[in-house]
Amino acid sequence: MKQLDKLLLRSFVGPFIVTFGIALFVLLMQILWLYLDDIAGKGLSFFLIMELLAYKCVGLVPLALPLALLISSVMVLGNLAEHYELSSFKSAGVSLLRVMRPLIVIGAISAGVSYACSDYVIPAANLQFGSRMYDIQQKKPTLNMEPGVFNEDFSQFTIRLGGRDDNGRDIDDVLIYDQTKANLGELSEIMADRGEMFSAADGKFFVMRLYDGHQYVEQRPGGAGGSSTPFMRTNFASYTKIFDLSEFELERHASSLFSTNRSMLSTWQLQQGVDSIGQDIAIRKQGLSNHLVAYLPELPRDTAVLRAPVPIEPDKMAQPRYLELENDSVAELGTLAESLDTTATDTLIIPVGQPTKNAISEKLIAKALDHELVERSTPWPGLEALVDSLPKEERSRVYNRARSSLRSVAGQAESAIRLLPGIEESRVKHVYDMHMKYSMAVVCIIFVFIGAPMGAIVRKGGFGYPILVSIIFFVIFIILTIFCRKLAESFVVNGVFAGWLPCVILFPVSLWITVSAMNDAKLVSTEKISSALRRARDSKQVAALRRAVRRGK
Repeated sequence: MKQLDKLLLRSFVGPFIVTFGIALFVLLMQILWLYLDDIAGKGLSFFLIMELLAYKCVGLVPLALPLALLISSVMVLGNLAEHYELSSFKSAGVSLLRVMRPLIVIGAISAGVSYACSDYVIPAANLQFGSRMYDIQQKKPTLNMEPGVFNEDFSQFTIRLGGRDDNGRDIDDVLIYDQTKANLGELSEIMADRGEMFSAADGKFFVMRLYDGHQYVEQRPGGAGGSSTPFMRTNFASYTKIFDLSEFELERHASSLFSTNRSMLSTWQLQQGVDSIGQDIAIRKQGLSNHLVAYLPELPRDTAVLRAPVPIEPDKMAQPRYLELENDSVAELGTLAESLDTTATDTLIIPVGQPTKNAISEKLIAKALDHELVERSTPWPGLEALVDSLPKEERSRVYNRARSSLRSVAGQAESAIRLLPGIEESRVKHVYDMHMKYSMAVVCIIFVFIGAPMGAIVRKGGFGYPILVSIIFFVIFIILTIFCRKLAESFVVNGVFAGWLPCVILFPVSLWITVSAMNDAKLVSTEKISSALRRARDSKQVAALRRAVRRGK
């Protein structure tokens, strides 16, 4: 390895690790705020929270890698340019691309790591994170019995404590509303002067033992006209109420229940999803088309097999009653007619005037058409003629059935119009997510060609200018990503093009910045502004001299 490559690698590894950790932490905190309400107050263990954070950190790797590459590239090249080391390399005949070669290799390796994480690691991590978050969201908050506060953590029970001793066990002035039989019109209220509460069976049950209290039960009014209003009052010296704490425990569901989400699928699974959704769209369109055939038999039926049918056992297959004849089989009609039983009631309808594939003897055709089992089709008389041929009392029934058919066809069409955009949007999202896996990997290399030349142009190291410049380009990339996603979901552009559009826009920018850095361009060129100001000043002086000369004359 060349000394130049070792210098670049030593200078790059440290800032890259630091910026990658900072970027990962910032992105994680941004995501954590979204789930803070679901996590807070659930009594989760420290290891479960660390497990959730680890799953989410893996999902943020493809987004943190480009940012870390961008910031560290600007820092390394800016530091070399600030100390005139980059100028020394150029004076020795070493080009900027040669200096950037180690960074380009690291960018390519980072692109491979980003794609591997997106396609293999992240789907599994998102699956575990999604299932755990669902379990946490379904879990009730931890039981919290505060004095003077009505607690509704237990289903169909409301509990209020007037006071609570420092030992956490002795309580007084207890009020419990029991609504377990509220659907039957029965309401119960328990009041006690004092009592105690504790957990039993290793925390599986919560026990409240009350002393010197009363229970009031009010039932649904009965009797004639609801004149009877039953009411019952009971005094007790000791009363024990046991609550089940299983609803406060974290119930873990199977991860397979969430495996169909797009963020939990790899590239080949997303491609299968796209194909499946495309088949669903085609099947819905085919169903709508064949639904019209049921009312308009003249239309051709779509018989394309879009999905493999379920195999049927041979003994359950229905035997065909009629024999279908192809156009090129009419030549065999004479022999077939002779072999048929002349007493059969079935009638063969022969298509007349249609071209045949094979050369058929007209003698055989004539013989076939003259057979007693052959019935010639009559010309179509027209719709109006058919309606006029019906009795007047039947016409209204025909019109009503026609209206019903139109409503059925219109309903099917409206249902398809309502459902197909949602299915198509799901397909576009699958396509977009699949190509974003590739796009997020390629942008790692593009950011190297943006960050390194920008460092050579700004000629500043440290965390000041590099972070400012890097954040500007990274925010542009994030805005382009969100904007392209919205364009794809709105069917403005194709999902494939939307996934690659941020890279398509940033790639020419990276080339222009690299070429400018190779030509020793400045960040802001003031030569043209200075020359314009100088020309304006000279023109003013010339005008003043001319005015002075005119006064002298």
